[in-house]
Amino acid sequence: MNRLLLWRSPALMENETSSVFDIVIWSGAALSLLGLVGLIWCILKVSRAKRANLDDDAMRDVLKSALPLNLGALFLSVIGLMMVIVGIFLA
Repeated sequence: MNRLLLWRSPALMENETSSVFDIVIWSGAALSLLGLVGLIWCILKVSRAKRANLDDDAMRDVLKSALPLNLGALFLSVIGLMMVIVGIFLA
């Protein structure tokens, strides 16, 4: 018998329903992308302030307002990546 006939595509062997782990993986990916968008937004905000040649106090205010958003975006990205890894391992 031909070996190609015995081989089945992994897509054919999957169930038609999505499991909880698929939801964990995709929501983690969405969370990571949201965090990445936040990081890019923080980079653009600080680079615009740097190009505006602000004085030290104004630049410090911009950095103070961007720092919590930067840390929050980094946190979202890390939590999303952890959700993806856990979902892949447990699936």
